Amino acid sequence: MTLLQLFRIRREERNLSCVALILLTIYNALTIVRYYDQFSKLCDNYSNLFIKTFHVSGFDPLTYVVVSNWDTSYNVYRHPLLAFFMFPANQLNQGLMLLTGMNWVQFIVAAILIFCSFYSFLFLYRIEREIIHIKACDAILLSMMLFSFAYVMISAIVPDHFIMSMMMLLLTLYLCGIKQKEGKTMSIPETVILFVFTAGISLNNGIKTFLAAFFTNEKRFFNWKFLLFAVILPSALIWGGARMEYRHFVWPKEMARKEAKMKKDKELRAQIVQQYLDTAQVKDSTAAVAAMKKIAKKRAFEKYQRDHKKVWNINTGKPIAKGEFSRWTDISTPRSITAVENLFGEGLLLHQDHLMGDVLRDRPVIVKYKWWWNYLIEGLLLLLFVSGLLCGLRMRFMWMTMSFFLFDMALHMGLGFGINEVYIMTAHWAYVIPIAIGYLFYRAGDMLRPWLRGIVGLLVTYMFIYNTWLLSSYMMGIV
Repeated sequence: MTLLQLFRIRREERNLSCVALILLTIYNALTIVRYYDQFSKLCDNYSNLFIKTFHVSGFDPLTYVVVSNWDTSYNVYRHPLLAFFMFPANQLNQGLMLLTGMNWVQFIVAAILIFCSFYSFLFLYRIEREIIHIKACDAILLSMMLFSFAYVMISAIVPDHFIMSMMMLLLTLYLCGIKQKEGKTMSIPETVILFVFTAGISLNNGIKTFLAAFFTNEKRFFNWKFLLFAVILPSALIWGGARMEYRHFVWPKEMARKEAKMKKDKELRAQIVQQYLDTAQVKDSTAAVAAMKKIAKKRAFEKYQRDHKKVWNINTGKPIAKGEFSRWTDISTPRSITAVENLFGEGLLLHQDHLMGDVLRDRPVIVKYKWWWNYLIEGLLLLLFVSGLLCGLRMRFMWMTMSFFLFDMALHMGLGFGINEVYIMTAHWAYVIPIAIGYLFYRAGDMLRPWLRGIVGLLVTYMFIYNTWLLSSYMMGIV
């Protein structure tokens, strides 16, 4: 399959594609309209502007920052190549800035988001049609289901990396599914290319490329040439590149900030000593320094107490350790209620209270639904999901898709990475639900399928209306 064939819209997909494209454009317009007045202006400090102004759940507007004024603003260990992928968009924006005197960042990023969302929709549709082999109407319904999920819908309109990751993951699943169907294997160049783009956007998702290669190649995955050139060498290069990127771009800035803080602290200590000498009317500098240390210790303790009471501190769980990467873990946030209210709750169906709140600003980690039937909707989705898994147990493609899901669950619900806002990672795994339900459609008989279609149709309609209502209300400033 050539690149042109992969991204070409087929005859069967044309009407569907037009509708999807229109809807995705309308949804992205919500973000543009909400922030256009502030973000279309040129300024000297885009990082300060976007981070202080943009508030949609826990999503970071770093893509706006990078496309406006290029820098490695992303965490280089988690997104090692994303800033470089955004460089062409930045150069386009720089040219438009010079020509028009305004910042086109929202429109350029919206175009990227629409592209990634559109092909995510299309790749899922093709998976349902060409790999699972269900009817077109059912494939459309399940593709719509994915984008009716709350944080897939939101990921499609916010300047973060999640929808880009989802497109690459669905592309990987689709290509590997076709190869499994045709009895072919993943070649070394194909695996490396998919890994570079997937891991370059989000490093942990690069593991999923290797999982896909394992399920596609099976025993041939362990061939020494494949392991060396498709797995070990690319992994070492991208990690080494991330370390170099950190030393070249991030370390100098951290040192500059540290030196500035030390200078500021030194000036503050000198000021405290001088104030003590003036007010106490003594000339003993030793006594002044001792008094300064006492005052500084008191201020540090008061700051610790203030910080301890802030939302971002309260909502941050206890890590396994305080190392460079272990500090991202969480062993104290309760798993069961998190799974109900956040993983399969907020991720799929928004809560009315603390709408689009950020756990580091103003949202509790656990929020409950006002209406009992939202729990019923969540339960029905899980029942359909589990039923689909049972129907697809013998399918290698289903196991490959589930390996993606289980990896994320081990990372988030096991180690606790990002568990306090696990719902914002929904786009990394939520496609497993419509894929599993696709196998349920495939196995269902002619008598059962219309009933199944009706239940899924009602669920998708409710989620679309409910999530769109809350999302649009927030974006338009109604709530």
